[in-house]
Amino acid sequence: GRVDGATSAMGMKLWPVSPWKRSPLLSYEALESERGMCKVNPRSPRRIADVVRQDPLGVVRRAGVITNQAVRLAIATRDVEDERTKAAMLRDALAQLGPCFVKVGQALANRPDVLPPVAMEELTRLMDQAEPFQRQTARDIVLKELGKPLEDVFEKFPDEPVAAASIGQVYRAKLIGGAEVAVKVQRPGAKDLVEKDLALLRWIAGSPPAKKYGRENLGCDLQVIVDEFGETLLEELDYEQEANNMRDFGNNFKGDPNVAVPFVYPEYTTERLLVMSWLDGVRCTDLDAMRGFRINIDEFIQRGVASGLRQLLEFGLFHGDPHPGNVFAMPDGRIGYVDFGNVVEISQTNKEALLDAVIHAMNEDYEEMARDFVRLGFIAEGTDIRPLVPALQSTWRESVGSGIADFSFRDVTNKFSALVYLFPIRIPARFALVIRTLLTQEGICLTLNPQFRFLEAAYPYTAKRLLSDPLYSSRLCQILIKGGVFDWERLHTLVLLSMQGARKSGFWVWASTMLDGVKVVFNDPRTVRDIALAMLRSLRLAFRGMASAWWAFLRGQRPGVEPLGVPTTHGATPGYSLA
Repeated sequence: GRVDGATSAMGMKLWPVSPWKRSPLLSYEALESERGMCKVNPRSPRRIADVVRQDPLGVVRRAGVITNQAVRLAIATRDVEDERTKAAMLRDALAQLGPCFVKVGQALANRPDVLPPVAMEELTRLMDQAEPFQRQTARDIVLKELGKPLEDVFEKFPDEPVAAASIGQVYRAKLIGGAEVAVKVQRPGAKDLVEKDLALLRWIAGSPPAKKYGRENLGCDLQVIVDEFGETLLEELDYEQEANNMRDFGNNFKGDPNVAVPFVYPEYTTERLLVMSWLDGVRCTDLDAMRGFRINIDEFIQRGVASGLRQLLEFGLFHGDPHPGNVFAMPDGRIGYVDFGNVVEISQTNKEALLDAVIHAMNEDYEEMARDFVRLGFIAEGTDIRPLVPALQSTWRESVGSGIADFSFRDVTNKFSALVYLFPIRIPARFALVIRTLLTQEGICLTLNPQFRFLEAAYPYTAKRLLSDPLYSSRLCQILIKGGVFDWERLHTLVLLSMQGARKSGFWVWASTMLDGVKVVFNDPRTVRDIALAMLRSLRLAFRGMASAWWAFLRGQRPGVEPLGVPTTHGATPGYSLA
């Protein structure tokens, strides 16, 4: 049935009118199944309620604080007409409510299925910053977690942190022996506050209006979205888990001369304390400092794009928050990553589904693109996807109207965001982070070089994966063959991109990639056969087209001449007329 939509206390439209019938409901169990990911936190957010029952009065007091803030926000925005101003006031209110609501705002900034574009844009400015907690409090926490005096571990421990956020703060210290380290100390009471907030959010998500919205607009229980968000936030509160993430990243990029990842000191790391090596770099958007290091900006961009693609397509484990404060330019030109509390794991199944979705988009196979939405968890199983097909066709063609080489994630995301206002599309939390990561990386690259083009920068890595990795090379025929016919225009586009990539990566890298492609093709008899047959079909069609054009021309000049394959009026054999 048709849904009337809803409006927040601020008067901002929170969800759209949908023409679709009710979709099957996605349960928490279905979420666990379709994620295809490793469970890293043994405690589900939905069991947080059991934890906070130990302090019911604290939960009530926290509910009072949140309610008071919501009422004040509603009153303040009651007479405000400008949507951007309302969104800015929402941003400030969330910042005042602490870490959980700061993270809620940051998550909503990537959820076009929940907020309109103007509110999303404003929430991207929500920064997780806070006043540092007291020096003695920090030292007491470090003492308790280490189980020994600071002087037994640190040669130098400063009084002031270099950064402070709602969950913790970071110090630049020196271990006995001279090694410089970053010491991350969790804010006292942060975990208790987050657990109370998650319990309250889950209670709100289970209310009848919220259930009705989730069922009729997103095809899932809203508590599922809260659980996805909550699990990620609980992992950020566990510094031992962050240390594991950091070790995994370090192992993934081991031997890569272009990427720097801190190493962990496990003997000094606990759930509330994290000690890691110090990366002495500058923010990746600090052009003056980078030029001072004599870093080649284009080469640095290339390293950043390649490392991001490796995380997503090769490792299946990627940094979920690569903003300029977490991505450094090292003096030797490497790209350095810090802050691994927010990472996402993509299963092999999801990697292959993502790859298929890209191929279907390139081939303009919109029915399969719609099915990809189901396979990736954007649409619930059993939903009628037929109305989505023409919308995808219109949106995709508009997005790449100027040519695939000028592809922009920002433009495509903005145009596809309109679809969630028309169809029951739920963006899974992991893919919301994928989108945010790609948009953030593209924004960094555009800051460094306004002429940045993603496909041009991505070509050297993607081409090598396509032509050397069996997972991707098996899709080569899907890219170059369309409807059983070899697509010469697609080959032309890939060659142009390869030539542009050669200017970035050098001739020998390009030549090596091309050689890998030749090996892949000729080492697989089936691929050779499929490509050869597709080429023959395309040449046959081209010949028929030219012949038909030639016969049409002759017919216009000499009466009685007919196109090939069509009997003449006097029964002669098709061909030149002798009349």
